[in-house]
Amino acid sequence: MFSNVLTGWKRIEICSMTITLVVLCFSFLIILRRRKSKLPPGPKALPFLGNLHQLDTNLVKSLTELSHRYGPVFTIYLGPQPNVVLYGYKAVKEALVEQAENFSGRGEFPAFYRFTQGNGMAFSNGEKWKDLRRFSLVTLRNFGMGKRSIEERIQEEAQFMLEEFRNTKQKPFDPTFFLSQAVSNVICSIVFGNRFEYDNKRFLSLLQHIHDIFKILSSGWGKFYNIYPGIMDYLPGPHQRIFKNFKNMKSFVLENVSDHEKTFQAEHPRDFIDCFLIKMQKKGNPISNFNNETLVMTTLNLFFGGTETVSTTLRYGILILMKYPDITEKIHQEIDKVIGRNRCPTVEDRSNLPYTDAVIHEIQRFTSIIPLSLPHCVIRDTQFRGYHLPKGTNVTPVLMSVHNDPEKFKEPLAFNPENFLDENNQFKNNDAFMPFSSGKRICPGEGLARMEIFIFFTTFLQNFKLKPTVHPDEIDLTPSLSGSGNVPADYQLIAVPR
Repeated sequence: MFSNVLTGWKRIEICSMTITLVVLCFSFLIILRRRKSKLPPGPKALPFLGNLHQLDTNLVKSLTELSHRYGPVFTIYLGPQPNVVLYGYKAVKEALVEQAENFSGRGEFPAFYRFTQGNGMAFSNGEKWKDLRRFSLVTLRNFGMGKRSIEERIQEEAQFMLEEFRNTKQKPFDPTFFLSQAVSNVICSIVFGNRFEYDNKRFLSLLQHIHDIFKILSSGWGKFYNIYPGIMDYLPGPHQRIFKNFKNMKSFVLENVSDHEKTFQAEHPRDFIDCFLIKMQKKGNPISNFNNETLVMTTLNLFFGGTETVSTTLRYGILILMKYPDITEKIHQEIDKVIGRNRCPTVEDRSNLPYTDAVIHEIQRFTSIIPLSLPHCVIRDTQFRGYHLPKGTNVTPVLMSVHNDPEKFKEPLAFNPENFLDENNQFKNNDAFMPFSSGKRICPGEGLARMEIFIFFTTFLQNFKLKPTVHPDEIDLTPSLSGSGNVPADYQLIAVPR
């Protein structure tokens, strides 16, 4: 019995020594890597944890505090993985614009990689990414093939949305899914060739999947999954819903692709999927980047990206406009003067609505719906501000820090449309306006998104007054979640016909 106790103690001792040795080796490798690569300075990292013990649940807030100590370029470790942080307009512009090619890689995003496996436009790299992006840009730009323009589709969908608002009969309602249905129907008409009725249960279920994914990724569960995917894969929790939701969305796309294949005519392409099928049929390189998997994932990229970010911008914007009724009233007056109430707003109206345009830009700046951008990485060994970033180094551009840069915006933490107005109250651009990121990885749907945001906002402000269910002073604009996205708090409003 005594020998068994000794044996047990020896095992514990050996186990402890092994763990200690692993920890020491791991720490040594972190230090060695940082010295060898000459990464920017940053807070000291612990084995396994990295700098997690020094970061707040609101990551942007923590990065802001670290930038005060380490400057606009610094390194943090999210778990064992180093991330070079770019903070402020100058650093982000220097990397994403002035060294655009070097910083054009897609960094690690495990939650999406587990599902996409590096396929699709948004999460691929190298020639695959270039081929898919080039094709998507051309197809979106030329969409319509002689048929109705995208603008007409947005205007039509805005009218369907107005009808849903009217059906609320001036009773309080949550606008979340009215907005997401309207926005998603625009991208659906481009990708799938048709829109869906607002009472379509399958469509609403898909939108709930997208909304759920966005919220989980912006929560602590999403953050921990992207840091420790190998561990989180085996743990229960809300993060597991991400992949169930993705699976359901993939099934929906596969069904649509199958339907397209049955009725497909190469000489008469109807939508994005048809155009992709044409590319797949072209003979040439046997290892083509146009195949079933890249078709499904690129379609999902457009469906997801073209739904949640724009609808969240609209939802956040309505909340802001209810908090500042004086600003909203100025928009009403400008719309009445320029457009009136008897025709639909058009993109051409934008140049004659400088105050409205300024407010919309300020909504996007103030909310920074994607505060950290999607992760980047350098595609080759890169010299940046005296530091050496080895090929593959993850880079985090803090877009919210660009929008809050005091050198580019006055009182950046306040909501102020004058940030986009000149001394003559005419609209003025600001090169620190980056809600769609910048450089090689700028959102390919930027033009479509800008068009949607403008037409949807002006259409429902042309027709409704937005009445909050609480006093404007009680409206809190702080995000309820801040991670991959800035998510506004849930709210209700009353749509009062004008």
